[in-house]
Amino acid sequence: MSHWRIRTNRWVWLFGSGLLGLIGLTRKRVVCLHCPVMGRYRPPAAPSSPYITADGYAALQQDLQLQWKKRPEVTKALTAAAAEGDRSENAEYHYRKKELAGIDRRIHYLQKRLPVLKVVATQPDSPGRVFFGAWVQLEDDDGMQYRYRIVGPDEFDAERHWISMDAPVAKALMGKSIDDEVQIHTPGGQIRCIIVAVDYS
Repeated sequence: MSHWRIRTNRWVWLFGSGLLGLIGLTRKRVVCLHCPVMGRYRPPAAPSSPYITADGYAALQQDLQLQWKKRPEVTKALTAAAAEGDRSENAEYHYRKKELAGIDRRIHYLQKRLPVLKVVATQPDSPGRVFFGAWVQLEDDDGMQYRYRIVGPDEFDAERHWISMDAPVAKALMGKSIDDEVQIHTPGGQIRCIIVAVDYS
């Protein structure tokens, strides 16, 4: 009997709230039953879309400048905390150390991400259809209305109702027009919606 087995992991990912959607994923991996356990394998995440609005790109540039500005201040505070003596019980030292690590991670990410981003600054030739940057107004069978803007993954903001173009809801809306019907998958089940308005203001 073969000592190899296909093991399947199933999980679901909730992306935001309300109509921001639900996606179910399935991953398979081959496991040797006689090999030592090396920890759970995590497949690499799919690369996010590189598109971004002009305002979003400017915001990321400002964020990078802010991180560089904060770094010397945090480094100075960390050095001062380290000089106070025993670091094992030095809360300020550990706090500043984590803060500096977070700043460095953010700088590293932005330095890699900004060069590959593609700014979308023009409106589509068909303003009545849903493309990147569109505000889309939906109405469900109960008459409830929802309004979302489709933006790049680096601009996702649930409070502003900005959803990533990589989100299941955005993918369902892309290319659709006013009066088109879309099926939205949510944690509470499937919802049928009609597109009642599209604008790029």
